[in-house]
Amino acid sequence: MKNLPLEGIRIADFTWIGAGSFTTKLFADHGADVIKIESADRLDPLRGSRPYAEGVPGINRSGYFADRNSNKKSITLNLKTAEGQALARQLIETSDIVANNFTPGTMEKFGLGYEDVKKIRRDVIYLAMSMAGSSGPEHKYLGFGLTIGALTGVQFLSGLPDKEPAGTGTNFPDHIPNPCHAAFAVLAALRHRRRTGRGQYIDVAQTEPTVALLGPTMMDCAANGNVPSRMGNQHTAYAPHGVYPCRGVDRWIAISAWQEEAWKGLVAALPEADALRATKFSALHDRLANRDDLDVALAHATSRYEAEDLMAKLQNHGVPAGVAWTAEDVVEHDHQLQHRGHWIRLQHPEMGEAIYNAPPFRISGHAETIRLPAPLLGQHTDEICRDVFGMDEAEIAGLRQNGVLT
Repeated sequence: MKNLPLEGIRIADFTWIGAGSFTTKLFADHGADVIKIESADRLDPLRGSRPYAEGVPGINRSGYFADRNSNKKSITLNLKTAEGQALARQLIETSDIVANNFTPGTMEKFGLGYEDVKKIRRDVIYLAMSMAGSSGPEHKYLGFGLTIGALTGVQFLSGLPDKEPAGTGTNFPDHIPNPCHAAFAVLAALRHRRRTGRGQYIDVAQTEPTVALLGPTMMDCAANGNVPSRMGNQHTAYAPHGVYPCRGVDRWIAISAWQEEAWKGLVAALPEADALRATKFSALHDRLANRDDLDVALAHATSRYEAEDLMAKLQNHGVPAGVAWTAEDVVEHDHQLQHRGHWIRLQHPEMGEAIYNAPPFRISGHAETIRLPAPLLGQHTDEICRDVFGMDEAEIAGLRQNGVLT
């Protein structure tokens, strides 16, 4: 088995919360040595975020933190001290990448901004991923996933037409667009450095990858002057397109059968649903014009079926359909995820056996997986002091006593 693709790459990881932590996790999962710089005086908010193992709170018991920080090491440094800043610079000397997702100016306060860091390591790749970028009239604005979703239109577009904006139920920008765009930029910078020997400053404004998700919406506004609003599960160009009730309590199925072959498959799979054969549903433009009636007719038909049975039946007829599974369904009953070995179970020093998401893609000849559970706060401080900084036990004890290793 080959080495992991990113073995030999070290990241000095100053990120916290969602998007930053997930970005560096992608590198850790593929072999990079990711050292998370933390502080006991100002904890990563994810360490205090639910769910907790067995419902018991604790700074080392957050499942949210654990899933975003597997395969990493943790060192606690007091960056408010000159000694702590000096150790951070020493770590950066041996790091290929420095990552943070603070408000612009925060790293500069500690002498760790890009202009400072590139004096330490000329070819460093420096990732800064604030909410609004490093310049501009709003670059100092504060925000998290909810704020980013609001500022980019995600919140406004999510929900029912006659209700307030509902959002996505999670800090969506933190999980998909921002970490993936940031990781792609870092990989491109690594390739650039390999070819030229030069480092890069990467300025990610987290609002921008999120806006990029809404391309059709923005283009419709820019080109046609339309301002789309909330449509629930309906779609401007597809019908039927929605989530429909099934037999049982709170059981649902998502169906999108706008292509002609899929529509014919849907009608064939539901022979008892005579209403679907009405002429007002004959062609796509008819179905779009009568989408509300179509949703009522389809919901009446789907409500007679068990969700899983209906999904199998529709899929066999070439209809894109999926059960709206609960978290329990996904973890316990998704045979495809189980087949791919998606769920990794590791022993954690405080949480016991904990479940982790495996890397979401596989590379031929490599065995990317979750090798290490999320670190305890400062779990690797002594190890890093010895192996990276070359300290002995007396030096480590002295720094700890002086509040440098918090």
